[in-house]
Amino acid sequence: MTPRPHHPRHSVPLLHALTFIVALCSFAYELVFAELYTVVFGGSVTQYGLTIGLFFSSLGLGSFLSGRLETDPESNFFRVETYLAVVAPLGFLLVILLGTLRYPAAYAPLVGAIARLPIVTIGFLSGFELPLLTTLSESVRDTARPPSSIARGVRRLTSHLNRAFGVVLGAAFSIKRREGKPSDPADETSAYAAVLGFDYLGGLVGSLVYVFFLYPAVGLIPSVFVLAFLNGVAALIFASTTANTHRPTLRSRLPQPVGSTGKALFAVCLLVTASTGAAAVNAGPVGEDVSEYYFEREFELEYAPGAMDVAVTDTWTTRYQRVTEYNRTWTGSGDNPYFGATTEHCLRLDSAVQLCESWADSYHQGLVDVPLSMFENSTDTKVLLIGGGDWAAMDRLQRHGVSVDHVDIDGEFMQRAKTDPFLAQYHDGAYRYQNKSTRVQDAFQYLEQSEQRYDVILLDIPGATDDDQLPLYSVEFYSQLRQHLTADGVIATWTYSRYSYAQHRTAYYNTVHKAGLTSAAPYFAWEDIDADGETERVERFTLLAPAPRDSLSPHNGTAYMNRYQHRYQAVEWVDTPRYAGVRPNSVFHPNYDILIK
Repeated sequence: MTPRPHHPRHSVPLLHALTFIVALCSFAYELVFAELYTVVFGGSVTQYGLTIGLFFSSLGLGSFLSGRLETDPESNFFRVETYLAVVAPLGFLLVILLGTLRYPAAYAPLVGAIARLPIVTIGFLSGFELPLLTTLSESVRDTARPPSSIARGVRRLTSHLNRAFGVVLGAAFSIKRREGKPSDPADETSAYAAVLGFDYLGGLVGSLVYVFFLYPAVGLIPSVFVLAFLNGVAALIFASTTANTHRPTLRSRLPQPVGSTGKALFAVCLLVTASTGAAAVNAGPVGEDVSEYYFEREFELEYAPGAMDVAVTDTWTTRYQRVTEYNRTWTGSGDNPYFGATTEHCLRLDSAVQLCESWADSYHQGLVDVPLSMFENSTDTKVLLIGGGDWAAMDRLQRHGVSVDHVDIDGEFMQRAKTDPFLAQYHDGAYRYQNKSTRVQDAFQYLEQSEQRYDVILLDIPGATDDDQLPLYSVEFYSQLRQHLTADGVIATWTYSRYSYAQHRTAYYNTVHKAGLTSAAPYFAWEDIDADGETERVERFTLLAPAPRDSLSPHNGTAYMNRYQHRYQAVEWVDTPRYAGVRPNSVFHPNYDILIK
């Protein structure tokens, strides 16, 4: 006996709602993985560009091959959503794992290619969604079953919107016009156009939800579990509305995808949805566990195998940066060349080390005490501090009694640093210093608006480790700094080693020279950081100016300057180095060689 044709119980509004949900997930996945690749491999412009390109090319390939799935659109749509709910979190964890592996540099391209497989797979599977949903929507419209009252309301609203936009479009385009009142409002919009519209709308909402809610409120790691949970929910909702209506057997009472794809896949969908839902509900612990594992392994990779054990003690994310506090313990053979104790506490901003106990004091003494030895310790000396949200540099400045304008963009970090136990021991409540003015503002914007000139400008800013820092290492930025110097003013900043970061050094010095800072005075901070009785170079700094300034005056400085005055008396002003064939870094024409790789 020939079975009667199957008529699905889906409604057009339901299919449109599912289109919205799955598009939200797919576009949000794109942003989640782009940010993940930025964390693991660095370079936000590069990673976002690659991720978007790979996602959309894979999306197109999936759409191109989707015709082979349209013979059984219900079963295949259920499969696609289940596969996405599985692939996305597993792919995310794969990238995390790859970021913790130690491998020869020659294998870096291979590791990078493997790391991109998850976003390629997600894009490929997402490419099936729109064609399958269009096929299902068209099959529903072909049935004569009367719509529900809710469906009729949604269709009337769609019709009114269609007509309203038609008036606007008619002013600029040649459009199809209908005479009289159409018998069915839905006829004015094809199934494909309607599904495509909800797909684009879902993509927009997915982007907004990720940027303004998931990433700042939930975090990067839990976000992927939230999205996978939504894919699983979409699959289960779809399955629950699909049934064989022509044969009232026990099998027909189960969702159609179970009958055609097997109970095993349905069980997998239930398990994955429950697991990702549990991970989403416990977003805090899950995010902390995964991030701690990743960062501990990543930090350990900076040392020889087995030389250092890292344990993350705290991590949080502000709007502008990720903050990680951790203990590092020497486990290598022989004497510890990094610090005197067995274990010390450190803090990082994103991937760059900001402070460690063994050199926190000497770093700030080198940044602040050295340039201020050239000026009087009075409020007549004007200082601009850019960055320094940990307040440690401010502590050194208040000891000199100078007037300070303090500009930092990350107000959340500055507020938390006031009470953070680790940072508090270095700033001694300097945020209460009476002769300072603090602004939570972009430094570029402040310099453009201010007419104040300064004797000393201190740059206590993150290293050039990511595209986001490129403007702070540009010709335009240093030109603004130069214009805010007094006649004898200087800029003090920490700089990278010429031996370890030669590409950065050449691009950096050509940049500052182009900005008119043609004189430089390199120097180091000094300290016995490993308690072996010998003084070591701790951090490299450079004074910059449009012309040579007076020599340093260690005898007018602090106890630190007096202790190492023989070293600072030897500091001389030289011409800022220039390198042939190296382009300066500009805001609108960046030179990515200035980034630390």
